[in-house]
Amino acid sequence: MSKNLIEKPQKNTELHRAQLEIRNLHDTISALRGELKSHHFAAARDVQAAYAENIANLKELRETTSALRNQLENQTFEKEAALQESAQQSADEIEQLKNTASQLRNMMETIKFEYEARLQKQHIEKVDEHRHLQETIVQLRDELERKRGGENKRD
Repeated sequence: MSKNLIEKPQKNTELHRAQLEIRNLHDTISALRGELKSHHFAAARDVQAAYAENIANLKELRETTSALRNQLENQTFEKEAALQESAQQSADEIEQLKNTASQLRNMMETIKFEYEARLQKQHIEKVDEHRHLQETIVQLRDELERKRGGENKRD
């Protein structure tokens, strides 16, 4: 019996230690579960924050892409409009140059006809003057011959 009493407190002590160790293990498990949940919630929160940030970045990239696309379309439209305006200005200038060339050609033809008419008039005047001079020469010769003929008869 005395052995039982001695063993009992020792068993009680071992039992008590085992129970304390189990309680400590339960507390540790509980603390680890709490910490694990805390890490899990923190990880989930971080994932959600990263997801929200990625969504915001994606939205910003879409907006930037859209703005750049609009800017590119506007620049393309402006460039096409400038090219069309330039082409129209060139066509207008070409038409003006054609009209100017046509007017100059008409003026040159008019001047040429007037010049040719003046030349023809001068030629006619010279021919008339030449004919008149020849007629005058013939008259003067006839008159001279008459005068000589009259003088020869007197002598």
